[in-house]
Amino acid sequence: MRFPKFILALLIHLLLISPLANAQATRPVPEIKHALIISVDGLRPDMLLRANTPNMHALFASGCFSFWARTTEMSVTLPSHTSMLTGVVPDKHGIKFNDDGPEPQVYPNVPTLFQYAKKAGYTTGMSTTKSKFSALAKDVDWAAIPPRGHTVEDAQSASNAAQIIREHHPDVMFVHLGGTDVVGHAIGWGTPQQIAAIENADACIGQVIAALKEKGLTDSTFILLTADHGGTGKWHGPDDPRARHIPWIISGPGIRKNLDLTTFRELTINTEDTFATTCWLLAIPVDAEIDGKAIRLITEKAPGQLIYQVPGKTGP
Repeated sequence: MRFPKFILALLIHLLLISPLANAQATRPVPEIKHALIISVDGLRPDMLLRANTPNMHALFASGCFSFWARTTEMSVTLPSHTSMLTGVVPDKHGIKFNDDGPEPQVYPNVPTLFQYAKKAGYTTGMSTTKSKFSALAKDVDWAAIPPRGHTVEDAQSASNAAQIIREHHPDVMFVHLGGTDVVGHAIGWGTPQQIAAIENADACIGQVIAALKEKGLTDSTFILLTADHGGTGKWHGPDDPRARHIPWIISGPGIRKNLDLTTFRELTINTEDTFATTCWLLAIPVDAEIDGKAIRLITEKAPGQLIYQVPGKTGP
């Protein structure tokens, strides 16, 4: 079947102005086409460094990092993860409960990263150890979330994530590993048992990265490793720096190597910046005001000329 020239031209025009085509044309690092965000629940930065974590160490050695990033003032799992994946503080997204929540399912007041990504033409995936993440799974293409009121081990979440990557290779993938938090509450933060849980999480991260390599996606994927909160004793919550400080590590094509982001004195990384940085790297349009900022200093191109925004100032 032959189309008239004007119809063919119209079809080409529509293809070129599609959201994904626009995103591909405006990405700050053209090689980056996929995002893998991994959150290790309860991972305190000093614990990451104390433990035998070769995969986590490899990520920050090959990328940019801060061990002084901050989570939300609430410093609990679901509200903090919601801020991580919406770019706004809990007062704005409205998820202040930290369990499965009421029925029927309650979602944030604002769109999630997954919803913005889908609107821009990207595919999305999620694998978690806790059922409460169903609050963030609206419009996710492929999700592996335990049934309401249930949890799974980190190894199962990593296996589910690897399977989603191998079978569907989503453009935006989120993986949650909750074992570190479970051990923290049961036995304590800073204990040998929690060190072992962190080392297990590291092995699970290696499993997910191996799936990326198997599908040939490492050269087009940035990996962002972070956490929702830290902890002390068997507790975590507001107004405790041991709970509020989290790791923030990003590695991938076009990302500067072995750069400690605390060398930029006025730069403070917040968990909402995960959303903003992901949207910036994938050129995902955000049509609402957010609290997060893109950490533009992470890119290799003209690093001395790049700027980031902090309230009332511009630098460096």
